[in-house]
Amino acid sequence: MSARVPGRPSRGVAILVIAIIGAVFVIPLVAMLEFTLRQTSGGYGLGHWVALFDPENARSNRVLVQGIGNSLLLALLTLALVLLLFFPTVVLVHLRFPKLERALDLLTVLPIAIPAIVLVVGFAPIYRIIGSLVGSGIWSLSLAYGVLVLPFAYRAITADLQGMDARVRAEAARSLGAGWGTVLLRVIAPGVRTGLLAASLLTIAIVLGEFTVSSLLNRTTLQVALLQISKSDPFVAVAVSLLSLVGAFIVLLIVSSTGGAPRRRRRSRTRPHAQKGA
Repeated sequence: MSARVPGRPSRGVAILVIAIIGAVFVIPLVAMLEFTLRQTSGGYGLGHWVALFDPENARSNRVLVQGIGNSLLLALLTLALVLLLFFPTVVLVHLRFPKLERALDLLTVLPIAIPAIVLVVGFAPIYRIIGSLVGSGIWSLSLAYGVLVLPFAYRAITADLQGMDARVRAEAARSLGAGWGTVLLRVIAPGVRTGLLAASLLTIAIVLGEFTVSSLLNRTTLQVALLQISKSDPFVAVAVSLLSLVGAFIVLLIVSSTGGAPRRRRRSRTRPHAQKGA
């Protein structure tokens, strides 16, 4: 029997906390499932779920399919912005321009402090210029989403960056002849793996659940499509919302498991050597 570690809750308290948190997530999902099983004539059945996947209703659900496709595309594009643009910029400021970190930190707070309607008013003239130059496709909304996810992605990355002593590692790698690309990909990125994973999870969650900006900029995303279709068939809207929540949980679990596997493999490789040394 293992002794209890001071400062840690007991096993019973931990299970109780997890059960309460799980209930907070599960109870709304169960309520949504119960609502979608209600029949308009009374009782319960699978009529609304069958109607959702019925090919004859494809025309009425066309806006929903378009919204799902647009949201998934925007999630990929915004994630690419975070990993290919934000991450190198944050690392560059941290390593080469540390005096700008305070200004960058303040700048990333602005999307949280400024109301969404004010952001849209500011985005409007920029989108008119973008539309006249390169078009106004759904992809352009990823630029606005990049601004919205910046505060969360920035803090997730910088928390790991400051904890790994990146400047010392980068200087050591540079003294051994490594280029900046090698330092970024093979020295910094593995050290902030958890931060990048958290930034990716937050980016996907924010993009899939965002409504205000896409609605005010007249773009059809998943949340906008759900609002439109709920006016004619609330059962279909709730059913799709339930599927999107479950799908988002699955995506987050896949991304989370992808980030944790290499660490387990590394531990399993180092364990035999440690035993031999002992």
